[in-house]
Formats: sequence, structure tokens, C-alpha cells
Amino acid sequence: MSSASETAGTAAEETKLTAPYGSWKSPITADIVSGSDKRLGGFATDSLGRLYWLESRPTESGRNVLVRQAENERGTPTDITPKDFAVRTVAQEYGGGAFSIVGDSVVFSNYKDQRLYKQSMSSKDSAPMPLTPDYSGPLVCYADGVFDSRFNSYLTVREDRRESSTNPTTTIVSVDLCSNNVKEPEILVGGNDFYAFPRIDHKGERVAWIEWGHPNMPWDRSELWVGYLSENGEIKNRICVAGGDPSIVESPTEPKWSPEVRDKYNGNTLTNEVDNAWLNGRSYLGILDVTQSKISLLDVPFTDINNITSSPDCLYVEGASAVHPLSIAKVILDDQKSKAVDFKLMWSSSSISSSYRPYISVPELIVFPTEVPGESAYAYFYPPTNPRFQASHEEKPPLLLKSHGGPTAETRVQLMLILELNSEGYGREYRDRLLGRWGIVDVNDCCSCAMFLVDSGKVDGERLCITGGSAGGYTTLAALAFRDTFKAGASLYGVADLASLRADTHKFESHYIDNLVGNESVYFERSPINHVDKFSCPIILFQGLEDKVVLPNQARKIYQALKDKGLPVALVEYEGEQHGFCKAENIKFTLEQQTVFFARLVGNFQVADDIAPIKIDNLD
Repeated sequence: MSSASETAGTAAEETKLTAPYGSWKSPITADIVSGSDKRLGGFATDSLGRLYWLESRPTESGRNVLVRQAENERGTPTDITPKDFAVRTVAQEYGGGAFSIVGDSVVFSNYKDQRLYKQSMSSKDSAPMPLTPDYSGPLVCYADGVFDSRFNSYLTVREDRRESSTNPTTTIVSVDLCSNNVKEPEILVGGNDFYAFPRIDHKGERVAWIEWGHPNMPWDRSELWVGYLSENGEIKNRICVAGGDPSIVESPTEPKWSPEVRDKYNGNTLTNEVDNAWLNGRSYLGILDVTQSKISLLDVPFTDINNITSSPDCLYVEGASAVHPLSIAKVILDDQKSKAVDFKLMWSSSSISSSYRPYISVPELIVFPTEVPGESAYAYFYPPTNPRFQASHEEKPPLLLKSHGGPTAETRVQLMLILELNSEGYGREYRDRLLGRWGIVDVNDCCSCAMFLVDSGKVDGERLCITGGSAGGYTTLAALAFRDTFKAGASLYGVADLASLRADTHKFESHYIDNLVGNESVYFERSPINHVDKFSCPIILFQGLEDKVVLPNQARKIYQALKDKGLPVALVEYEGEQHGFCKAENIKFTLEQQTVFFARLVGNFQVADDIAPIKIDNLD
């Protein structure tokens, strides 16, 4: 890493310098990565087809701001959210669905008090007006709402913590938009543990939603329900459309009503206009013709597609690729809606420009054998890439393996600078390998992948490092405690004690690991905190002090145990950070200190930038 003033334009003209891996200078600095790497919190269009998106800004301490596209191609996008507001919900801790466009207004959840507000977007100076009561604190939160034009109300998922902060009540409620007085929302659906995706049909007569109960997560088992809206706005004649048969394992999600809805519920009534298919861990965009049961793939440069929304004359697609950071693109279709005729990036999570392309590593899909004979697992390998530098012929690069979070999440083919293991994108059966064996399968896969790369001659077997956040942090700690493959590790808000996680975590994930781990004895056996005697290499830990998913005491226990044992260890704690870091300065510091930690203790190289290392106990 070096100063951003160094450009890639002249790099190709220079003679390559020979230097150790890890010490190569690059214009892609830690400042660029941490300050410009915005997060996308959703996007939508209004009745005029204008695009809105929600972006989290590290340079504003992670504040979430709703933005509207520019009126013309040369214009500047407009911030909709006033400076003293932030659009974010903490429903089920992870949030999501924090805003919805309603005519020329937006309804959104405000982060500080978790109340719903309505803001007119036709007037530049319009102040948001509260829609839900003030409970003297963020005790009630809302997510994933839709406008009900028939009753001029807002249907949304509500999480109510007034009676219990550890076991809040989740319901679907109706919020009145008619009155100038704030009213208590009316409960429409309740009784189950969780609800999501309330969706009203185009005539305002029916509503669909997803619900599920403990110990399932929504991707394990869930149910799709449909009900009729009565004359007084209540939901009547409810019927379970999918997921209700106990003999069939189903997990329906994200229902959408097709424009032509009949009085029957089959595969054609609730559907996505655009389908999103997977093959070898990458996604494809296509138009689904439900009448002919055929899909036409569209040629777009994204290899990873997350969300899609349609406008009268185009599609807006959230996606990424090996050379595109997470972005929103506008896709214009031909008259027959059978192929894409134009593709334009409307927003990007990073300012890393095309001039940096020579410095960006393009991933290789790695298929490696697992510990089970005949079974394979998958990863993306990002080889060292720099047009100005090369290593000596004798040196093989060190490896930094990243285990994804979740633990049932997936690795996406996006612009990255690391090897990432992938345990998703290959179907339910592949994901279910983890059931009852979390802490075994994931650890074995990480070790098998690393050794496969060593045996293939791609990396140095004496310089293998591992990192991960949350569940990936657990895999990191477990791999370092129970195996001797890796020489150092970094845990970001990682799980150290499975029993404490189950006892202390929030409602949404309170039974998550029941199916992933097993009985209490197994919880003890697979918790790294109970086996500190088996750690034998350096570890650095990063932890947010407001984390309610993995409480800070877990990182502190690991730190103190390793310190007492005499191993090199460091702990970095961040005020104001939760489960995942949002502030640019903390993202930068984490990136830099991980790099320096690995360079000092394993890499045997000097990092390119002038970074002051933190104190490492039992080393400095």
C-alpha cells in the first residue's frame, strides 16, 4: 500500500521490481478501502421510475442515508435524509428493510429512536414527521414495510421489546397514515416467533407474508401465508400456501405478487418477474416466462446478483464481480424483453476506479477434496497481483484464508484481496453438511483448502494464516485451537464460547446453533475458550463494545487466556461499534493492524506503508 497519488497508468511501463510478497506498494491504500467502501441497505424506485438507494457511509461513522439518483447523467445524486437522522432498523439485530417509497414520500425507521417517520420528498426542506409512538427509547422497532393504498396505512413487521429485551414479540402491524395524531399500531398477525415480507397484491385485497418458529432459521423451514383484507382492514381467511407440510422441508421467502392474480394459489400467482439462478457459485440474470416455463439469460457483467427491482423501462440490479465492487446497475431490455441492450452503473460501494484494474486480483475457483472421500468443497483464490512488482522465483506467497460468517452464509464473487472459503451457492444439501457439525466441517474445510493450495505449489506452507468475522471468527479460533495447520490468526468479533453465545445472543439467533452443534457436552467440547491449552500460535482479536450478537467478554476471555499462557496476542476494542465495524477509522485500523500483525509474526516481510504497530503482549 502507498499513497493514492501513485497512479496505475505508468505502472505497466516500468520494469518490475523484485520484492517479497506482502511488501508490494499499491495505489489501493487502506484509506481508500476503509473510507470509500460504502454498504448498500436496499434500493427502490418511485412511480416515476427514479432510483433511490440506502448507503452506509464509513466517513460519517456508518450513518445510513437515503439517496436519489441525479436528474440527468451529469448531475449529482441528492441526499434525502436530513443530517440529524439515519435510516436504519435494528429489528432482529441485523435490520434490513428500513425504508419504503410511498408516492412522493418515504417512510423510514430512524436509527436513534427506532420510530417510523414519514418524509415528503417533493419539498427540499421537508422535516420527517413521526408515525409511531415515542416509548422513551428504542424499545420498539419496525422493518420491511409496504404501503396499503386501500386503507392509507403502512403494513410492517414490528419487534416489541417493552416487556422483554431478550425475548421480544414479533408481529405484523398496521400503521395509520391518515391521522395527524400518532396512534398505537394495530396488530394484524401474531402468535409465531418471527414474521417477514408482508406483501399486498395489486388490488389491495390480499396480503402474503412469511413466518417461522424456533428452533428453525428462515432458510431451514418457513411458511408462506396468504390472507384476505376485510372491509375494516383485518386479515381474514388465512391459508398456508407453502411450507406447512411437515413431511416436506421447505423454506419459501420473499413473496411477490404477479400482476395477473387469480383466485387460486399455484406457481404462477406468487412469482418473481426476474429469476436469479446459480451455477458453480455464481449467479445469472434472466427473464422468466411463466407461460412457457422457460428462462432467457441476460448478458450482464455481474457474476454475483443479489436484488432486482423493475421500473417501467428497465431493471435495476444489485450485483458485483471480480472487478466490480458491490454496485447498482441499470439494465435496459429490448422490446421483446429477451436480452439486455444497455448496462450502466448507477452507484458503487467503492471509489476504486478502473485505473486500479491492474492491481486487482481476479479470483480462481478452487475445488478441493474434503475429509470425506469423494466429496468436494469450494473456495475463491486471489493470487498476488501487481504490475510493478514480482517475487523471487524461490518464494511462494503467504496465504490469508478467510472463513465467511453466518455460519450458513456464502462467499460472493466480488472484488476482494484474499482467499475466501465458500460453503454456499451450491444448494441446501451442501449447506446442510454443517448441521450438527459446526466447528468440525468448517474447520476441516479450511485446513483442507489450505493444504490443497500448498500441495498445488500456490502458497507457502510455513506462512498460512486465517481470519474471519463472527461465525468466521469462531472457525478461525477453532482451527487454531484444534488443528495445527495455521501459523497465526485474526478473529473479528468472533465466537469463543458456544454456550455463552446461546445464552447471551438475541432472539433471532437464540436457537440458531441448536441444529448446528448439538447437546451441551458438544457445546463445551467445541468451544475454543475451554481449550486454551491447545492454542500454540499468535492471535489478534478485534471487538466492538456495543456488540449484542457476540458479547465483548468472549474476546476478552480468549485474550486473557492466551496472554496468561505466554502466546503473542493483541486485543483491539472499539467504542460505539456493534457486530461489524462501520466507522472508516476503525475499518482502516483493523485492516492495517491485521496486515502488520501477520507481517511481523509469520510473513517475514515489511509492509509497504508506514504503519505504527500496536503493542503485542508476550512479544513487545
